[in-house]
Amino acid sequence: MSKDQRVAQAEMLRNLQEIDFVLIELNLYLDTHPNDPQALEQYNYYARKRNKLRYQYETKYGPLTHFGHSFNQYPCGWSEGPWPWEI
Repeated sequence: MSKDQRVAQAEMLRNLQEIDFVLIELNLYLDTHPNDPQALEQYNYYARKRNKLRYQYETKYGPLTHFGHSFNQYPCGWSEGPWPWEI
């Protein structure tokens, strides 16, 4: 993998991490404010955005999670890196 490809992969993974942070914060907020329609709308917006970005990442670089939570393609690339936690 070229340096440019590694940078693009790291950037995409960073975007996923940022969205995950937003989703966790909104989830915690909604635990105490379940009747806030704007927060719920934001949560659903970022959940859709994350699913789209996750699909793009996994299509290009391989699965992020296991046990059936991520799709995989043949050749699967299980032995290829870097793994998300290595970036």
